[in-house]
This record gives sequence, structure tokens and C-alpha cells, in this order.
Amino acid sequence: MDVAMLNGTASDSQRRPWMARAIWGWRLEGTLSIGTIVVLVLSERLISFGPLVIVVAAVVALRLRPNVRKSLELKIATNREHRGLHAAMWHCAIVGRDGSTPLIVRSARIPVGSRYLVSLPIGLHFELMKRSSQELAVALGAREVHVKTYPHNAGYVEIVVIYSNAFPRVLGSPLVGQHAVSLWEPILFGVGQDGLAVMIGLPEHNLLIGGEPGSGKSVALSTIVASAALDPDVRLTLLDGKHVELAAWALVADEFVGANQDDAVVALEGLRAVMDHRYATLAATRRRKIAPADLEGLHVLVIDELAFYLRGGKKETRDMFAELLRDLVSRGRAAGIIVIAATQKPSHEIVPTWIRDLFSFRLAMRCTSSDASDTILGQGWASQGFSAATIDPSMRGVGYLLAEGGVPTLIMTPYLSDDEIDGIALRAFEQRRNS
Repeated sequence: MDVAMLNGTASDSQRRPWMARAIWGWRLEGTLSIGTIVVLVLSERLISFGPLVIVVAAVVALRLRPNVRKSLELKIATNREHRGLHAAMWHCAIVGRDGSTPLIVRSARIPVGSRYLVSLPIGLHFELMKRSSQELAVALGAREVHVKTYPHNAGYVEIVVIYSNAFPRVLGSPLVGQHAVSLWEPILFGVGQDGLAVMIGLPEHNLLIGGEPGSGKSVALSTIVASAALDPDVRLTLLDGKHVELAAWALVADEFVGANQDDAVVALEGLRAVMDHRYATLAATRRRKIAPADLEGLHVLVIDELAFYLRGGKKETRDMFAELLRDLVSRGRAAGIIVIAATQKPSHEIVPTWIRDLFSFRLAMRCTSSDASDTILGQGWASQGFSAATIDPSMRGVGYLLAEGGVPTLIMTPYLSDDEIDGIALRAFEQRRNS
């Protein structure tokens, strides 16, 4: 909810007279009492004290059992919301061949609105519902309405009704207060438009990040590096084409390479040797992939400013770097090798299709064009309404996240200041020194 709305609600509550606040606090009990008394009067049974005792007992029970009271209030509010959604669908002519509206199967509250699973009548399908989403938002008085497919049955869709902005001006990172992280577990990568946390699991996955300067690409990258650094069992290889973005993490890296293509090639050759050795160990022990209990652990390769290593210098050096990168991304997953690559120049020259398609996670931050957005997410997503070129330039850290086999989701990544990065890096260094 917007800060102004929160502040306005607080001041209204403070200005309300104390008697009005007391009456409002007993609104449910009062409604039940008045309703019962009216029924008694109409039935000319007021002379009997039995019903009055029952009313008093019900009121006292509701006050002594706040969980029952809250459950009843929630049920009343939920029924009201269901009626409102049904009415909105009716007014928007979202009906089946027999004139019936979709049936709400279940619903849930989310931080910025509500989520519904609905069963579609004959004559309706996902595409028709999706085309009616904006009209439905207007009818509901909502900020946005999103219609999503239900993977288990084409006869159902998920409707997400959003009433307030889920993205704050700055999203703080929980890593600031954490002392240890296991990269084998999903990490918080941001918050979605529904206000819910977006978690990603990095083992057996690679991540490609692209966005114009100032889009928040480096901040998103810092979340990944910080998570890896806080796991003392993770090995880190950092390649920084600008020599400044990843410099704060140099003290926790097993290898740090700046703006030097030859050194970068040597680092990738060494990492490929590690990968080949791990596969030899797996083959000897008749296993298919590295597991959390293995001594080898995860090895994270982070490349910031991919353009420097793929477009500058000698052609033979560029070609060698590209081939080593392709090999690590395509074969490294089962060996515990995780590749994180970022660029501020999303173009087909920097991120060719044969490299992009090897990354199972892709994050497109604010881009200058829909073509640049598609370079990161994949061809055709912009034409379906998922273009990072439409992201408000003032919303730093916001981008479309595409997970393998899914649909791009707009998220905001956490923000880490320079001081917070220095603090996490120092804490990670001390943990690794003591482990």
C-alpha cells in the first residue's frame, strides 16, 4: 500500500473520537446483537430472557475468542469479494455459452490484493480471459489484473487482482543481517508484482542479466555474489570487465580478473579443468551430479560486462573465451559450476542466441528497445507484452525474470548499498578464514 494511504489512515484513526473507536471495535458483536433483538421484537418473544442470554453469551464468546471473530470477519469479507468479482465478470460479459460466469474454486489474500483460482465454463478459455484483464481491472477498481494459465488443467485460470503497488522505492536486502547462507537452498531474488517473495535455486542453473546503464543490473548482480560469498563452501571466480563493479568481493574470491582478456581466458581454462576433474570423480563413483554432501561444493563464475570479453581485443582471444564460456554453461551444471553473466549492452553481437539459450534463468532490466529485451529473454516475448523497454526508468532494480519453461515475471531485486556490500564482504571473508 502507498505510504500516503497508510499515513492518511493513521491520521483518520487518531482524529476519530474515542467513543466512535470503541463502537467500531465492537462492530461485529453489535451487529449480531442488534440483528437478534430485531428478530425477537418482530417475533414478539422479547419477554423471554432465554434468547437474550444466548445473545450475551455469543457476544462475550466473540470477544474472548478473537480467532473466531477474525475468522468470521474474514469469511464475510471473502464472500463480499467473491460477489464483487462475479459481478465484475458479468458486467464485462466474461461468460460462457450458457451465460454463466467463471466459478471461483478458491482464493487467497496477497500483500497487494487477492488471488483466485477459477473454473471456466464452456466457451471461455485462457486467451479470452487474458484479453479481458484490463476491462476487468476497471470494473473492480483495481490497479491491475493478471490472468495466468493453470498448468494442470486448461479449464482453470488464475486471476491476480492487484490494488496497490508492490514495488517500494527501495527494497532492502535480508542479506544485510544474515551471517551464513547455503547456496544449495533457494535464495531471495526479489519481490513480484503480487507482493510475494521471488525465490530462485541456483544449483544446476545459470543466470543471464542484461540492462542499460542505471537500470540496477549491478545491484541485482550483487545479490547473487553476496549470497555466494556468505556460503563458505562456495568457491568464487570473478571476472570484472570494468574492474570496479566486483572489486569489493575480491577478498572472498578464489580468483579475481579485471579488464584483461588473456587472464580471463586462463581463468576459464582453469575452471574447465576443475569441471573435467569433477566429472572424472563422478564417473569413478558412479554418480551423475554433485550433491550438497560432496566435498567439492558449488563453484560460481561471475562475469560482469560480458561485452568487454566478447567484443574487444584479438579475435583469437575472443573466440577462445566464447568457446570456454559455452562449454562451462552447457556442461557445468551437473558438476556444480554456476555461471552468472551480465551485460549493459544487450545485443545479438554480445549475447548470441547460442549462448543465451543455454541460460535457464534470464533477467532483463530496463532496456532501450524491445529488441534488446528480446536479446535477453528470447525472441518474441516483447510482442507478447513482456518488454523491458516499457519499464519506468525511475524504477531501478526492476526487470522481467524468465525461469526455464515459464513466462516472464516483473520483479524488483533487493538493493545493497556500497557500505552494505563492504560489510557483507568482510563478514564473508572472516567466515571463510575461520572455516
